[in-house]
Amino acid sequence: MPNPTISPERPVTNDPVQGGRQFAFLLVDKFSMFSLAAAIDTFRSANRLLGRDFYGWTTVSADGDPVMASNGLPLKIDYSVADMPPVDILFVSVGLTTEFPGKSKVLAALRSWGRRGNALGALSVGSYLLAEAGQLDGYRCTIHWENRAGFMERFPDINCTGNVFEIDRKRYTCAGGTTSIDLMLEIVRGDFGSNLANGVANQFQHERIRSAGDRQRVGPERDLTGKSEKLRRIVELMADHLDEPLSAVQLAKSAGLSVRQVERLFLRHLNVTPGRYYMRLRLERARELLRQTNMPILDVAIATGFTSHSYFAQSYRLQFGRPPSEERRTTY
Repeated sequence: MPNPTISPERPVTNDPVQGGRQFAFLLVDKFSMFSLAAAIDTFRSANRLLGRDFYGWTTVSADGDPVMASNGLPLKIDYSVADMPPVDILFVSVGLTTEFPGKSKVLAALRSWGRRGNALGALSVGSYLLAEAGQLDGYRCTIHWENRAGFMERFPDINCTGNVFEIDRKRYTCAGGTTSIDLMLEIVRGDFGSNLANGVANQFQHERIRSAGDRQRVGPERDLTGKSEKLRRIVELMADHLDEPLSAVQLAKSAGLSVRQVERLFLRHLNVTPGRYYMRLRLERARELLRQTNMPILDVAIATGFTSHSYFAQSYRLQFGRPPSEERRTTY
């Protein structure tokens, strides 16, 4: 099949990025294969449309040994962290766990890489390792929504935005999954312009290239796209104020609506009252904290806007069919 014609917004010849770019993906046990494949295939497709191998990549592990993905498939590794060649960005890919064999070597390598002023990135939960290595201090970042609550409790001074991806100077982070495509497309767009980035997105039938300003999932609904913009604004405000819930009047005022109008908006689009929806958001955050952290249950209650332990426990049981203490005993 012939390559589609791409007209880069910046000419390829005599371009400052003409020499090509190299990326390394540092993989740890139970990494997300989907996030890795989405990232690498974005560059593969860009090469195909360019008609040359501009983007290159390599895989790295703590000792250079094969690594098992979270789906059970082993992946051959090119280098150990000690033998890794120079690259433009070193991405860390983490999946189900942040504890794995060789972790101390990985953290040491990340610190060394960062001290030399090199660029670092993370796919999905990889931001956790960058933070543990002290490489996100003073930077914006993001992480998969399911891990954001625990991340923010563990690293309260790091600005974890909850957006689909973040690029802050020499730090590139994304929430994993399909957001790996969006982050890599932003890199491609920066190198060759929107035409090539859109061409790659079309190859994947990726309907819309999300920007760094797009939020991840913010509520029980997977996606509020296509629904009222004022509804989206209120839900995002709710998600940003779980520890000190806003009143119905404050929420309505933020959208320029009356309390009654907000109630009708939620009932029409989500079939639930604003108060009940807000409660679900707070309880989902509580469940994330119980699963991801060792915070005392009372602290979890306070962190999600409950002033009474008994009311928190009662609300939690009604929502999830089990008390908070039983959630804490369950291993996931």
